[in-house]
Amino acid sequence: MATNDTLSGTSLGTGGTTGETRGTTVIADTVVSTIAGIAVRETEGIHSLGGGASRALGAVKEKVSRSSDPGRGVKVEVGEKQTAVDLDVVVEYGVEILEVAREVRSRVTDAVETMTGLEVVEINIKVLDVHVPGADEGDEDTGRASSGSRVQ
Repeated sequence: MATNDTLSGTSLGTGGTTGETRGTTVIADTVVSTIAGIAVRETEGIHSLGGGASRALGAVKEKVSRSSDPGRGVKVEVGEKQTAVDLDVVVEYGVEILEVAREVRSRVTDAVETMTGLEVVEINIKVLDVHVPGADEGDEDTGRASSGSRVQ
């Protein structure tokens, strides 16, 4: 967790200039992972976050709890003034992966630093898969056809 007890980070109102602290602000790891996850999902070229098992469990969780987990596929390490982010992503077929990664890093850095005041020192991106449009819709039909004969 990050704690910030400087006047600039937690000034509460009267704006005294004596440099005294008026309390502490604690930023939980889940806050940073949620912010990063939302920033990644808003990036064009990203299909989803998380690996196969993570996405499958996430889909079940979303149906049961009727809410999504914006931190899925995001791991963070948060210090007192800095944070590092690890992302597992699936990209859309046809995108320039290095350009998408650059955009993800830019968006995550901007969002996390703006909202938390923490310095983002590292963003590691692991591209786990490429999503091919139309591949999901045809899974049911291909599953039936492949269970029988290979030829028609």
